[in-house]
Amino acid sequence: MAAKSDGAAVSVRNTDNLVAPPPRSIIADKPDQDASPYHYASKPYSLLDCYWVMCALFVFFSDVATDLWLAADYYLRRDYWWFGLTLVFVVVPSTVVQVLSFRWFVYDYTDNSGSSSGAVGDQCNFSTKGSANTYEKRGGDGCSSAGLAGTGSETRRCCRVCMWFFQSTLHILQLGQVWRYVHALYLGAQSRWLGNRSHFHWRLMFECADITMLRLLEAFLKNAPQLVLQLSIIIHANQVLPLQGLSASASLVSLAWMIASYQKTLRDSRDDKLPMSYKAVIVQMLWHLFTIGARTIAFALFASVFQLYFGIFIVSHWCLMTFWIIQGETDFCMSKWEEIIYNMVVGIIYIFCWFNVKEGRARFSMWLYYSVTLVENVSLTAAWYLYRGPNTSDFYALVVVCVVVCSYALGISFMLVYYCLLHPDGPVSAAQWGVCVEDGGLLVESCVTPADASPLQPPDMLTSPPRTLSRTAGADRGEVVPGDLVVFQVRSTSPAMALRTLRTEQPVIRIDLPRKRYPAWDAHFIDRRLRKTILVLENTSPVTPRIQYRSLRNPKEVMEYETTV
Repeated sequence: MAAKSDGAAVSVRNTDNLVAPPPRSIIADKPDQDASPYHYASKPYSLLDCYWVMCALFVFFSDVATDLWLAADYYLRRDYWWFGLTLVFVVVPSTVVQVLSFRWFVYDYTDNSGSSSGAVGDQCNFSTKGSANTYEKRGGDGCSSAGLAGTGSETRRCCRVCMWFFQSTLHILQLGQVWRYVHALYLGAQSRWLGNRSHFHWRLMFECADITMLRLLEAFLKNAPQLVLQLSIIIHANQVLPLQGLSASASLVSLAWMIASYQKTLRDSRDDKLPMSYKAVIVQMLWHLFTIGARTIAFALFASVFQLYFGIFIVSHWCLMTFWIIQGETDFCMSKWEEIIYNMVVGIIYIFCWFNVKEGRARFSMWLYYSVTLVENVSLTAAWYLYRGPNTSDFYALVVVCVVVCSYALGISFMLVYYCLLHPDGPVSAAQWGVCVEDGGLLVESCVTPADASPLQPPDMLTSPPRTLSRTAGADRGEVVPGDLVVFQVRSTSPAMALRTLRTEQPVIRIDLPRKRYPAWDAHFIDRRLRKTILVLENTSPVTPRIQYRSLRNPKEVMEYETTV
């Protein structure tokens, strides 16, 4: 959802006196050893990234095609009730997602004055101070985007009209997600071919974030209820049609796929988190595939016998989960009402699987959730077993119960495999890992610095388009954790810090806002006004700019920065 900016100031400047620290191991072993400076290098768009997007497109088309095919089959069989429900769970969620996607498009291609210029609709001032080029943006001022949008020629007007017509047609045909996938492929190919000076990095990151959020919303509005519906029909009829099996399988794969894809995209968007490998993504997908599969089968079994009580159970579980999330005081959106709507949507996700929304120690919360779902699955399955219809044999009932139990056990096993072997931050071991950090419901630990290693100075928070050093736990919360790794710091006057200077012409966009804490998206992914500013600067800068948020750890630095902005 597009949110309004709160008038935060943004400045962009070239940094000429930044120092990169040595790796932690060098500091711990030889504090006085001079280390080579760290150079930023963009993570290249690989062929695996391209294949992943193409597989996502295949999953999307397979899901939609099987659902529509099954709805047509119900119609031909004169099962109009099942035909109507199946079609409703396809059309309504897709329409909601298309409206949201088109709203984002309108906001991105319309400035504050209402014209479709696609430029930044804020007051923009350029100035030069010494050798540093400075760009400042302040919300709430008038708009003067003539210098950025260029001349409003007839050709550009014609292109804008064609773009609006093209996007409107795509969203009416329910193909907004397809276009975003194709656009992401194009941006990724351009970024790979042209390198760091391609001006495609932030556009690619924003597009991937948008499509991931949209598809995750669609998955739990469409695929989850569709899966429960088809399994209920199968159990009620005591037979499985091929199309029913295909539709249910496609819905289940789509759910697991989008959860894993969301976590990967979220980690890729933040420089304080290590990227997730595709092996880890696949194992995480299997984890959710089997746990959600067991959960939906239990739902379908209970719903085939107790339709009314099943509805009461779902509503009660959703209310309880939503209250739990709101009580946790999440910080994902830019306004209070959008945060409440977001919490309600996450409450729907919590009906089927765990989804972490708050940083901190969530070990107890996660295991409490899985314990509750285990009890619910056992209770729902046992109620069906005791009150099943006479047409269901004991052998068939035992097979179904075993499927539920084995599926849930397999899901928990894959979760442990992910933690112990494939987590981006390494295996979880109580003897080697200390401070707890969260990864979207995935508990990880950050390594503790040896006792003889002196803690570094708290760094200024910095997020950049390229992948940086290892993430720092607690750096964005304004607290210093022993073993924190400095990303950048001001040149030290102490002779003990004999670090070489890193001089770069890469511009830095300084946002006068505290950085949102993981697993929330950064503000420049949520606030689309900040997006416009970043994209304009990316197009006008010779290299991809970095993003820097306000630091709350050093009051002197904050005061000095606020006076300059």
